[in-house]
Amino acid sequence: LACNAKDFKHAAADGQMGCLIKLYRDWKLSGDGQMLGKLWPNAKKAIEFCWLPGGWDADQDGVMEGCQHNTMDVEYYGPNGQMCCWYLGALRAGEEMGRQVGDIAFADKCRSLFLRGRKWVDENLFNGEYYEQEIRPMKEGTIAEGCRVGAGAKDPANPDWQLGKACLVDQLVGQYLAHTCGLGYLLDPGHVKTTLRSIMRHNFRQIYGHFNNMRSFVLNDEYALLMATYPKGTRPSQPFPYFAEVMTGLEYAAAVGMLYEGLTADGLRAMSAIRSRYDGKKRSPWNEAECGHHYGRAMASWGAIPAWTGFQYSGTEGEMTFAFRKGTWFWSNGSAFGTCRQQSAGRKTSIQLTVIAGALKLSRFTLNGKGSVTFRPTREIEGPGVIRFAV
Repeated sequence: LACNAKDFKHAAADGQMGCLIKLYRDWKLSGDGQMLGKLWPNAKKAIEFCWLPGGWDADQDGVMEGCQHNTMDVEYYGPNGQMCCWYLGALRAGEEMGRQVGDIAFADKCRSLFLRGRKWVDENLFNGEYYEQEIRPMKEGTIAEGCRVGAGAKDPANPDWQLGKACLVDQLVGQYLAHTCGLGYLLDPGHVKTTLRSIMRHNFRQIYGHFNNMRSFVLNDEYALLMATYPKGTRPSQPFPYFAEVMTGLEYAAAVGMLYEGLTADGLRAMSAIRSRYDGKKRSPWNEAECGHHYGRAMASWGAIPAWTGFQYSGTEGEMTFAFRKGTWFWSNGSAFGTCRQQSAGRKTSIQLTVIAGALKLSRFTLNGKGSVTFRPTREIEGPGVIRFAV
């Protein structure tokens, strides 16, 4: 985790914010307070980096609007759904971690910025269908050290490589990760659902006739979620470089988001299109290429498991949650993995919770829509082991 601008040559806004959310996730699943306490000082500094003069949120209003280097190998100038969503997720993670370690003042600040930023983004970037970018040029010499890599706009006062009014496939990627971690909604739930519907409507298409000036990871009659489309028109004369490409990691993030919003048919259709492209005949089923072979971003597909099952676990509280869904479902946390089998038992649902390996602490089990069971004293289940009860 970055400490301040002097400690590194440059910072990617999405990567830094994503690391903060993943730190929260790893602490929550493991309940490892010692790890959190050790990493918290640098995590706090990583958030504070956003507030440097000339930085991502220099005016500290909860909106990421500065020069934002990101995974598209360019810098965005001005607020946009993608980076603002990452930032809002990091603020929520900072709030929860700050409260856990007793840094209440900092947690309260993160909460205040989150609420202000969320309100502004929903009111100013949502165009009725999806979130777009408000391009804000900057003057030379006003950008904080570490924020500008030099791979983006040559002239920040007239920046190219921007999103503009793009319908971006990963504009809600921060929301995707926040849902998998149990951080809740970062933006208006209605806007989130509408945006995912718009992504499917505007970006999911058969590739015949599609112009792509970059790398081709999808061909001919195959279907995919395009990186960006411009249904409102006004595409920048020189948009960000990968706008016409397809990347499975970002497709998965959007598809998993659809599952969380109950857009099940759309989410499964998008994922099925990916797997039909990597079916073992046309391409290797073990190598979903993006920037290179065996690209790690495709592991976003894992998010489909907690999205489908509703799984959440708190290692500090020993609380496990599942959606009410009959069948046998996989789960894993920071110390164990196993299955949860749900079967009808009259008016109740019988649960068979299996620990295949590791050790599970269980103080409370919740089946959403059905109820909860509290265990006193807390149960400690060593794998292989089974516990049975009804909700």
